[in-house]
Amino acid sequence: MSIKLNVLEHIMVPDHKIMSEEEIQHLYSLYHITSEQLPKIYHDDPAVKAIGAKVGDVIRIIRTSHTAGRAESFRLVVKRPKK
Repeated sequence: MSIKLNVLEHIMVPDHKIMSEEEIQHLYSLYHITSEQLPKIYHDDPAVKAIGAKVGDVIRIIRTSHTAGRAESFRLVVKRPKK
């Protein structure tokens, strides 16, 4: 018997969403950044795979925070380098 785990339902995994092109452009203009300046997340990360994100997508990660209430961060999906 095999049990499939949905990592997005785990209490320790924050909400992950793929951003639209319009949202990405707004993010870049708001913070005056380019995609190269975003923190990275690997394409084979379990949460990235669960939402169906591809290399080049930008992910919005929303965490609940005791101090801020809600904290958003952004990650660029990249391919893991070969060893």
